[in-house]
Amino acid sequence: MSDALPFESPVAEQLGPTGRPLPVFPEPARLSTHGPARVVALCNQKGGVGKTTTTISLGAALAELGRKVLLVDFDPQGSLSVGLGLNPNEIELGTYQLLMDQGITFDDVVVKTNVDGVDLLPANIDLSAAEIQLVHEVGREQVLTSKLQPVLDRYDVILIDCQPSLGLLTVNALTASDGVIIPLECEYFALRGVALLKDTIEKVRSRLNPKLTIDGLLGTMYDGRTLHSREVMETLVSGWGDTVFHTVIRRTVKFSDATVVGEPITAYASTSTGADSYRQLAKEVLARWQRGA
Repeated sequence: MSDALPFESPVAEQLGPTGRPLPVFPEPARLSTHGPARVVALCNQKGGVGKTTTTISLGAALAELGRKVLLVDFDPQGSLSVGLGLNPNEIELGTYQLLMDQGITFDDVVVKTNVDGVDLLPANIDLSAAEIQLVHEVGREQVLTSKLQPVLDRYDVILIDCQPSLGLLTVNALTASDGVIIPLECEYFALRGVALLKDTIEKVRSRLNPKLTIDGLLGTMYDGRTLHSREVMETLVSGWGDTVFHTVIRRTVKFSDATVVGEPITAYASTSTGADSYRQLAKEVLARWQRGA
């Protein structure tokens, strides 16, 4: 019997950017019912590594595969909301109000996006106040958990776009999540913070959320023409093994263009390599979750 993972091709010979054989991911079955959702935090304390782009594009790609998706903007910069076409200055109710106002419900805050099958909990700079106010709350690390728990049966996947820090908001996201995806820019300095993030995840797992797992590390902004990008991926795979996704997101200007128009790359540039990569990632993610079920 082959030791290959269920989504790997035993005859694959071409090596991908990670230096491993390129796998073949099966087309996932369509769902006749939805829920309960798997909650996943996209987390890295370093900014500019592709967390928001990955949250939007992976969410859209999962929706194309028939999954009902909720995206949670948990960054006071509100980049996720902007990336889906919202004006932060016009957001009256967002994740801050949902967290801090007992009279605000999920349905008061959630908005439908222009992407079929994708809903959004938006955010703006108001959320920055929650970091301070939550300090005085009883069960402060579980506030987001309590807000998402009643709606898990509505969705198949909930993706939380975390802020670039390891503060109380990020701890809330990790406490509410089943797994973590760590986007990581393919450059040397991005590698240095992963150990610190891993320590934080381990502390949350041991003290607050025993079910929390690392779903995978995702190489982003990869440029196969540079020795540096290739060396970073080799180092990542050497240290983390199969925790690193086979799918790698290559650097392209299309991501910036898609952000400007407020659309996921799967809609803005549907046939681009970036869109194909996130569709590939969606299949790989679903295959990993199925394997771990």
